[in-house]
Amino acid sequence: MTSEYFHFLSIIGVAFFAISGTLLGHEKSVGGFGVVVVATVTALGGGTLRDILLNKPVFWIAQPDYLYATYIAIFASILSIRHLPDLSNTTMLLMDAVGMAIFNIIGIEKALIGGADMIVAITMGMTTGIFGGLMRDVICREVPLVMGEELYSTACLSGGLTYAALFTLEVSYIWCILGAFAVTVCLRLGAIHFGWQPNLFRKSSFKRS
Repeated sequence: MTSEYFHFLSIIGVAFFAISGTLLGHEKSVGGFGVVVVATVTALGGGTLRDILLNKPVFWIAQPDYLYATYIAIFASILSIRHLPDLSNTTMLLMDAVGMAIFNIIGIEKALIGGADMIVAITMGMTTGIFGGLMRDVICREVPLVMGEELYSTACLSGGLTYAALFTLEVSYIWCILGAFAVTVCLRLGAIHFGWQPNLFRKSSFKRS
């Protein structure tokens, strides 16, 4: 992936997460500046942890335009809330799904660029995609989405595995990105709409003859 694509994806991911943080903060009646704090933590938290773990310069300190993207997204969200009909919780979940999918890809790519093994890259993608939303939910006193019964981290993991499979097959970067994005978003939206659950600990039924 060229640096331009990487930068563009990062900006888009930051913006989507900033919107989701603003919407949840509004829903929970967080005060004016508190909404900015919630949205900023949501947008920058996952990437900050990723860069610290990879021992890289923190992305929004090295390139302040990520802060501009965050604050513009927050301001646009506030204007939308003030002047448009009430936005449902589903809108926040949609923003979160797209942001998670993008940050998942960015985390994988940044780890691979740094020379990490693929399994480390997949884990770093999940960390980047999930951590900002986790912090947002904790601050807003919500049960974190990642701790819920619906597909969340599983969707992120599935996207990472899709990326790894396509990468191993030496498919071009753009298809690795699109494949991982599509799988993550589709699984997450399916969970939101249909209530898909992983049921990892479902007991098997045995019949005695």
